Amino acid sequence: MARTTVYNSITSPEKIELISEENKYLMREFVDYLQSIDRAQSTIEQYKHDLNIFFVWNAEHNDNTWFTKISKREFAKFQAYALNEWNWSPNRIRRVKAVLSSLSNYIENILDEEEEFQGYRSVVRKIESPAKEEVREKTIITNEEVQMILDTLVEQEKYQLACLFALAAFGGARKSELLRYKVSYFDDENIMSTASLYRSPEKIKTKGRGKNGKQLYKYTLLDFKKYYDLWMAERQRLGIEDECLFVNKNGDPLSVGSMDNYAEYFSKLLGRPFYWHSLRHQLCTRLFKLGLPANVIQEYFGWSSIEMTSVYNDSDASDTFGQYFTSDGIKGSDARL
Repeated sequence: MARTTVYNSITSPEKIELISEENKYLMREFVDYLQSIDRAQSTIEQYKHDLNIFFVWNAEHNDNTWFTKISKREFAKFQAYALNEWNWSPNRIRRVKAVLSSLSNYIENILDEEEEFQGYRSVVRKIESPAKEEVREKTIITNEEVQMILDTLVEQEKYQLACLFALAAFGGARKSELLRYKVSYFDDENIMSTASLYRSPEKIKTKGRGKNGKQLYKYTLLDFKKYYDLWMAERQRLGIEDECLFVNKNGDPLSVGSMDNYAEYFSKLLGRPFYWHSLRHQLCTRLFKLGLPANVIQEYFGWSSIEMTSVYNDSDASDTFGQYFTSDGIKGSDARL
């Protein structure tokens, strides 16, 4: 019951071979450029995947047209095909178009001095995209559900899983970031003397541009300690010595694939789709309900903009009405409703 995405078998080694050599060469040059400006490897792989999809379509349905000669009408046909034949969401179409637009900008801004590209102008951005819409129902998790899952995991003696879930719930890290935590990050000396928080002794790679991403100190509520201690006792019993906090059955660092399997298990416990990012929303909402100011929550998560706090706050307006309205009127006012 974890959230699902529609995937199609659009590309294959055989289909990619159909792409014209000039378009393959352009793709390789663009990827080399992305590496030269220090784009994250995961971003580059996603770009390559999306470019292969487009150029396979171009080979099969558009006569393998040289990219610089593809017209607005033909880009619109690709968009319609993706929407109607592949059943893509508007959001996915926008993502692939953004990659094609980046390729166009590379040609226009970097290759403009070469004769064959002189006068080229990007047309991808001129094609109106399908209306953006929410294609997945958001899963909002309550404090009570967080505690229910933690209690269930402890009762089942799944101590590593309880520790992992607790770190996501009380630290708010993204799925990939959770796998970068070390055992030593939660030594008592890393508890802040001025707050009831753990602070990582070193910066952790988070989402951001470049292969090193954005480096941030990460904070975790002390509610996490109970589950960390249970997992540490279990690790000692099993003789696990790896510095990574989470490991597989062989004692090697846990993989993202395992995280996805755990998401399926949590979905069954909740009775509705679970995804790791929902706990990031849950923690932000929890901190708001505890009365923390938006600027403090921004600092906790390491966001560059305070507007991100409203994006992640899943509180309903009615959740805060009780602070200001009563059956007798508005608190602190003689006014009556």
